[in-house]
Amino acid sequence: MGWCLAGLLSCSALPCSAQASAKTTAPVFENTIAQRVMACATCHGKEGRAGPDGYYPRLAGKPAGYLYQQMLAFRDGRRHYGVMARLLEPLSDSYLMEIALYYAGLDLPHPAPSPARAAPALLQRGQQLALHGDAARKLPACAQCHGAALTGAVPGTPGLLGLPQDYLNAQLGAWRNGQRRAHDPDCMARIARQIEPEDLVAVTAWLSSQPVPANARPGPA
Repeated sequence: MGWCLAGLLSCSALPCSAQASAKTTAPVFENTIAQRVMACATCHGKEGRAGPDGYYPRLAGKPAGYLYQQMLAFRDGRRHYGVMARLLEPLSDSYLMEIALYYAGLDLPHPAPSPARAAPALLQRGQQLALHGDAARKLPACAQCHGAALTGAVPGTPGLLGLPQDYLNAQLGAWRNGQRRAHDPDCMARIARQIEPEDLVAVTAWLSSQPVPANARPGPA
């Protein structure tokens, strides 16, 4: 009897289960650029705010021309990172520009920078290089190309604030050893090869310790 009762109960539950399954619908896919770029959030953080490990940079608010050129560089072999190359390989130029315009249009607050760990003299040297350069060593100021406020310049120069020192060091190292290249004139490659290692550390230490100004946007070239 117990077995029969259990069987009846399980059978009587079937219509309810079937009804519940019928009501369960798959998530709606919105065919928007915001949903299509959600794969980018795996590394670059929600809405391109930057990854948590300090290696994957912020995408939100960067100049569209810069983002577009970097995606082309990954796809076409001027920058080397296998994951990015494979993701971008099947995408057209026009679709890459659509992605770039989406991220460039996001105006999101920046987190506070990490406290500076470098000695004051090193930070002072970094500030000098970033804002004024070193004429004796033929090193231009970062501000000369990246904007007076170091927040970038349209159409294609990124800001340098709000980036971790590890990321800045890695990118300058990539320029220096040829792992990252740009179309001629490849100014960053020349500067990265010319700067002394201690000056490289000084400028990245200072840049990474600076807060991003409120309402920061790329300025005119």
